[in-house]
Amino acid sequence: MQRRPLGKTGIDLPILSFGASSLGAEFRPVDLNEALRSVRVALDCGMNFIDTSPFYGRGISEVLLGIALKGVPRDSYLIGTKLGRYDRAHFDFSARRVVESVDVSLHRLGVEYLDICLCHDIEFVDMAQIVEETLPALRKVQEQGKVRFVGISGYPMKIFKYVLDRAPLDVVLSYNHYTLQNTMFGDLVPYLKEKGAGIMNAAPFSARLLTNAPLPAWHKATPLVRETAAKAAAHCAAHGVDIAQLALQFSVRNPDMTTCITGSANPERIAQWAEWIKAPFPEQL
Repeated sequence: MQRRPLGKTGIDLPILSFGASSLGAEFRPVDLNEALRSVRVALDCGMNFIDTSPFYGRGISEVLLGIALKGVPRDSYLIGTKLGRYDRAHFDFSARRVVESVDVSLHRLGVEYLDICLCHDIEFVDMAQIVEETLPALRKVQEQGKVRFVGISGYPMKIFKYVLDRAPLDVVLSYNHYTLQNTMFGDLVPYLKEKGAGIMNAAPFSARLLTNAPLPAWHKATPLVRETAAKAAAHCAAHGVDIAQLALQFSVRNPDMTTCITGSANPERIAQWAEWIKAPFPEQL
């Protein structure tokens, strides 16, 4: 699989990476054996950067990854997790919890170091704490060799400039903001490059909006966006293309986005995605 450099970190990531939120049954019940097999299929397809969080399944995602990766050579994959968010409304970005969270994640994952550690969904807390307490504590953990690279993740675009104007970051992760329907994250690329931050994108399907599957009940898309996406899906179908394939191809196509992270506990789906990104881009659409 094609790979791209991640900012100034010196590491390369596959253009398509495996998101392990599904292993925590965040979106639907999962079959345990399929969930474990999905990790190996992702690795076999070249998706050897894995993104997770203690929030996903309230620890279950990390635990299952630890089981699935047992016996896999550590130098054959890269792994990133997060800290600070542990349940729907449970956030703790204190320096003490930073140290504890990294150690717990290492134990669950069965590894001695994390390639990437991100402060998770920082928009829900006072972001001054992230700059003044959380990141300094995480940098100390980095100096100990337990974490290679440090960054933040979240939804609103404003979080990236807020933090980067006050503290350096190795990497940032945004989701739902570089897709067929929304390319706001792309507007930040010049700024992120100037700051030296590696750029990771996630959620190319916008939580099923850019697929033919029904939207989950919690989806926040407006009626107009839903209607427009449905028309786009019908247009693609009329030309013999699955809109989900087009969405995935679009999100991995931009060379400024080092990687696109998406996940499933369905091994067949993962293998399909790996084939989709190899297919010619349907320029006629």
